[in-house]
Amino acid sequence: MSSRFTRRQVLGQGIATAGLAMTGHRLFRAQPASAAAIAAPSLPVAVQRCESYEPQVLGATLRESLDLIGGIKDLVAGKTVTIKLNLTGGPNYTLDGLPAHRTYHVHPSFVAATCSALSDAGAKRIILVESSYSRDPLEQVMSKGGWDINMINAAGNGKVAWADTRNRGTWSQYSRLTIPWGGYVYKAFDVNSHYEKTDVFVSLAKLKDHANAGVTLSIKNLFGIAPTSIYGDQLDGAGQPTVREDSTSARGDTLHKGARQPPAGAPPEIDVNSSRHWGQRVPRVTADLFGARPVDLCLIDGIETNRGGEGPWIKGVQALQPHLMLVGRNGVCTDAIGAAVMGYDPTAGHGEFPFMGDNHLALLADRGVGTHVVDQIEVRGLALNDAIYPFNPQRLKVGEPIFQ
Repeated sequence: MSSRFTRRQVLGQGIATAGLAMTGHRLFRAQPASAAAIAAPSLPVAVQRCESYEPQVLGATLRESLDLIGGIKDLVAGKTVTIKLNLTGGPNYTLDGLPAHRTYHVHPSFVAATCSALSDAGAKRIILVESSYSRDPLEQVMSKGGWDINMINAAGNGKVAWADTRNRGTWSQYSRLTIPWGGYVYKAFDVNSHYEKTDVFVSLAKLKDHANAGVTLSIKNLFGIAPTSIYGDQLDGAGQPTVREDSTSARGDTLHKGARQPPAGAPPEIDVNSSRHWGQRVPRVTADLFGARPVDLCLIDGIETNRGGEGPWIKGVQALQPHLMLVGRNGVCTDAIGAAVMGYDPTAGHGEFPFMGDNHLALLADRGVGTHVVDQIEVRGLALNDAIYPFNPQRLKVGEPIFQ
């Protein structure tokens, strides 16, 4: 029996949806927000229904959503635009018989529609990036995963390039990005220079849960900008952290557990005696990465996705079809509305549903990056109550994180 769920089925699993509509946005104020979070910047978020990945339907919905937040011509015309794709775990897993791009990865048609919209708005160059776990070129990896690379390149009118940012790549050196407020765990990160040498940075993310961070949206997507060549778990012959340009290692020991320090020459942790618990580290590292490389445009694919974790390697993950799209200019605001759409309180505190650890949205809001208070954010397109698609109506514990 398939575990895919329709909106009707999910709404019937025990959540009082009518009650949500009656209480309005106040549902999402269970946790008192700090004065800094309430006063933090707020930008509108567009929420739209999108029934399929059919190119004409998807393209029209995306352009309408972009118009709802004021358009992107002034943002991208004549500029180089770098897009961080959410391709966690690689494309080889399936879920309920569906490929990665219909569950835990962004869909290639969404990528193509984005490239088309950017090109038509005057973008000079479009770079598609992700840090993969393969030594093959990124476009080759995704082609093997079922992506039509030629379709995406054509949609960008010859302006599209691809880059794997798991290492330094073709750049002569790494770029060091510092965190304006000084950081929670790190003061800075060394990253592939595509993340610095761009005019506009886009997070093309997925609407889904995350076993460590609670939600995977535009902010958690940036965990992947940390190159595995530096932050992967490799050690040299003497057992010391080392830079390895050919690394395809995960970042569990370094970023999740804090069991491995960055190699000599890379920015160190602020306090090596701070908590090593993933529930404190992952949200703080996530906030630090977003602070180091702010996002100019957030696009969230919630047309088809999954719940219960970030991918099929988390026990209990199930495919879903919310048929939603979110677009915004402020990552904290966009992800707060994304969490609310999923039926979650974006102001929930440490260890409170859906956050198994600290709430990275609150950490960023407290630093004035953007507000995560739903009442402070203008939602355009669908009314928020009409968009709610509860991902976890029974408030079940998400599967155990793979790095603890």
